[in-house]
Amino acid sequence: MDAKAWDERYAGTELVWSAEPNRFVAAETTDLKPGRALDLAAGEGRNSIWLAKQGWQVTAVDFSAAALAKGKLLADAQGATVDWLTADLVTWTPEAESYDLVLIAYLHLPEDEMRDVLTKAAAALAPGGTLLLIGHDLTNLTEGTGGPQDPSILHTPETVADAMPDLRITRAERVHRPVTVEGEPREAIDTLVRATRS
Repeated sequence: MDAKAWDERYAGTELVWSAEPNRFVAAETTDLKPGRALDLAAGEGRNSIWLAKQGWQVTAVDFSAAALAKGKLLADAQGATVDWLTADLVTWTPEAESYDLVLIAYLHLPEDEMRDVLTKAAAALAPGGTLLLIGHDLTNLTEGTGGPQDPSILHTPETVADAMPDLRITRAERVHRPVTVEGEPREAIDTLVRATRS
């Protein structure tokens, strides 16, 4: 979907996603010392807001102005300070070696565009910084539930890790996430990759 389609999806009063941070984002960042964080494809900002409340100085980037406007309202209501930036990650380049954490949660693009975003995200890390990607895994199509149904935009731990050869990969695996579908408990399968710049 393009920015206009996402704007329309986010335009309603209800949250498209939960107000709580993603479970893996919370688990994988609690051991990190807060610094500057960049949340790419931030949507309504649930992870950005949570990080800001943990002491991070957060920049949230998304191409949907409607999503970011909703995120700003949520952040203001919770007393969280986040810099909101409307930009298309395919064409936008973050400042190099400037962030202690770069987060990419559930961004799904064609392979060449995703590789380019990962390259720019890795370059944005300061020395010692951490990059965390979480997204729908390719095996979710056949073994999990929900998420995009186009295999060409789904992740595998291997393809994500291979796109960042200059980083030290500290975790690259498939993880299971409980979801509820029509009142029934199910599992979704995600790719989780954590990497650091030496």
